[in-house]
Amino acid sequence: MKKKWIISGLVAIVAIFAWLLFGGLQKNVVFFLTPKELLAKGAEGDGVPVRLGGQVKPGSTKWDANTLDLRFTVTDGSGDIPVKSTGAPPQMFRDGMGVVVEGKYQHGLFQATNLMVKHSNEYRAPKPGEEAHEKYKTLIQQSSK
Repeated sequence: MKKKWIISGLVAIVAIFAWLLFGGLQKNVVFFLTPKELLAKGAEGDGVPVRLGGQVKPGSTKWDANTLDLRFTVTDGSGDIPVKSTGAPPQMFRDGMGVVVEGKYQHGLFQATNLMVKHSNEYRAPKPGEEAHEKYKTLIQQSSK
């Protein structure tokens, strides 16, 4: 009788684990994709939450401070995806910078809910008279090499 309860318990644990692994957990996973990979998915990529990583294509940034509307293109050199983000961009956001945007790709436009920029892990306080954003630019250029 005791052995029957142990086996039933193990079967229940395995069933719950399998459900989490193949069912419930699959719906909550957010995949990281490059523009080329997202475009290759075609219709399968529409409306699915993903993290899109690449660089901000130089000259593609359009910022409207009145409506807090930010539009730019993320590229990986093989594919380009236009991105729309609402809200003020991070202070270090610039053309050519590495970014990760989280959101959904729908009707040829990536609707971002979160925007993260690549930055150096080094910190040095600006010297007297030195502008902080100028220091950020040099750190980013150094880390890209």
